Amino acid sequence: MYGSEGRVSTRGDIYSYGIMLLEMLTRKKPTDEMFVRELSLRQWVKASIPYKIMEVIDGNLLRTEQENDAIAEQGDVSAIMELGLECSRELPEERIGLKDVIIKLNKIKLQML
Repeated sequence: MYGSEGRVSTRGDIYSYGIMLLEMLTRKKPTDEMFVRELSLRQWVKASIPYKIMEVIDGNLLRTEQENDAIAEQGDVSAIMELGLECSRELPEERIGLKDVIIKLNKIKLQML
């Protein structure tokens, strides 16, 4: 478990943030019963990009009160999912840095406005 050996780092925090993004967008937890054996939340999301992204996104996130209008474009959602994947890479040295996370989030925010 993260930090159980007394070693904590921003790379571990980045990993947790990435998993949280994937959880938020898919409405699935890494411990969901569908993730058994070799399939993980991260692998499931990664396999969906770019062609099946809408199949893994929580449909409630894409509906307004009228239920016909999407509140986010597929490209915006895909960019957030890709950021979640970059943050949650297996090896800490392969994960995106905190400053780059902030830069990417700001770019995504500007695209959505």
